[in-house]
Amino acid sequence: MTIRLYDTDARQVRDFTPLRPGCVSIYLCGATVQAAPHIGHIRSGLNFDIMRRWFAYRGYDVTFVRNVTDIDDKIIAKSGEQGRPWWAIGYENERAFNDGYDALGCLPPTYEPRATGHVPEMIEMMRGLIERGHAYESEGNVYFDVHSFPDYLQLSNQELGNLRQPESEGETGKRDPRDFAMWKAAKPGEPSWETPWGRGRPGWHLECSAMAHKYLGAAFDIHGGGIDLIFPHHENEIAQAKAFGDEFARYWVHNAWVTMSGEKMSKSLGNSVLVAEMTKRWRPIVLRYYLGTPHYRSMIEYSEESLREAESAFSRIEGFVQRVVEMAGPVEPAAEVPPAFAEAMDDDMGVPQALAIVHTTVRQGNSALTADDKDSAVARLAEVRAMLGVLGLDPLDPHWAGDGSGEDLHGVVDSLVRLVLEQRESARGRKDYATADAIRDRLQQSGLEIEDTSSGPRWTLGSR
Repeated sequence: MTIRLYDTDARQVRDFTPLRPGCVSIYLCGATVQAAPHIGHIRSGLNFDIMRRWFAYRGYDVTFVRNVTDIDDKIIAKSGEQGRPWWAIGYENERAFNDGYDALGCLPPTYEPRATGHVPEMIEMMRGLIERGHAYESEGNVYFDVHSFPDYLQLSNQELGNLRQPESEGETGKRDPRDFAMWKAAKPGEPSWETPWGRGRPGWHLECSAMAHKYLGAAFDIHGGGIDLIFPHHENEIAQAKAFGDEFARYWVHNAWVTMSGEKMSKSLGNSVLVAEMTKRWRPIVLRYYLGTPHYRSMIEYSEESLREAESAFSRIEGFVQRVVEMAGPVEPAAEVPPAFAEAMDDDMGVPQALAIVHTTVRQGNSALTADDKDSAVARLAEVRAMLGVLGLDPLDPHWAGDGSGEDLHGVVDSLVRLVLEQRESARGRKDYATADAIRDRLQQSGLEIEDTSSGPRWTLGSR
């Protein structure tokens, strides 16, 4: 039972050995709350939610920290554009992110610190770095001296001589244009905090180094985030933390993007798909299946067709679950997942291979139902529920009773479809088979599969 993870720093899959036996500490770079989340933002939270669940299944005590960046250039710009306080914009979008995480079944983090709540810790880190010769103050800004840290750019595998980092507005007085800002001097009308070097506000990178140190200590197990954060954000975090004297993260794990037409999903490209809108059109559990089941290091190319395929695939699983429950009543998850599923998850969170075991087990269960082998069908459902629980996709989990969206849309649809099916049964009862077949055909045209069973007709989602 050895979990293996791809470590971006080592550029290979490594055996996971925790700092403390039986415990796992994870820091995930969370939301910058200048706008509501699209599904690309939420993918990272989903990937690390599955990782967290797997560590917990393997018996680890998991401490999971996911921060909130509630002050930065974009939030301040939005404040000016909208004529609203920066903190109101940040809080509104922080709630939108949390609503999205919750809708898609992500467990809440152990700690969810905000950047603006940790200015004293940032001041302490800057003071230590200045004293050690790794940082300097200039015109109210505090910069990190990249030449003072020989391992700078090791994570992203770049050469300092080839790095061209453009000047940012207001970042004046640098010794080298590649030095990065840890603290930005106050501008008129902008939020600011008092420091020994004058009033100002945090730079993007400093907050995570300071908060990881506060909540997880000088050394912790896993630092996660999207691949777009490798440089400059994570590279700069490493420089700050290690120059301060911390060992910092021992494993670096990065998830890939959700793309549209080959480009990263982003608001600046105008191609974002907001979670709040998507959950009106698709069941949240289907969105979780779509975003969470590809391997975390694989790109997801967004399309309506691929979402429909995910919906159809999940419906096959859900249909099996419903049929066994109707036949045998509630079935508890098995105490252990099948060995092949565990082997796949242990190998760098191999969710696609693990999901193949789920579908194989569903097919075996359906064969047992066809053969009227109740005991085998129940045993397969117990295994399926155990596996789906790890992936956060168990349709019998109470979280999905309202499908995580606050409105039991699926229940409403179920009631309407059952009403139509009752009309079909009435037509069949009076031998009006033309009407009965027409009702069935219309339902199938709407993307529903109708199955006539000994206990009456039942419906599942098919291909739309």
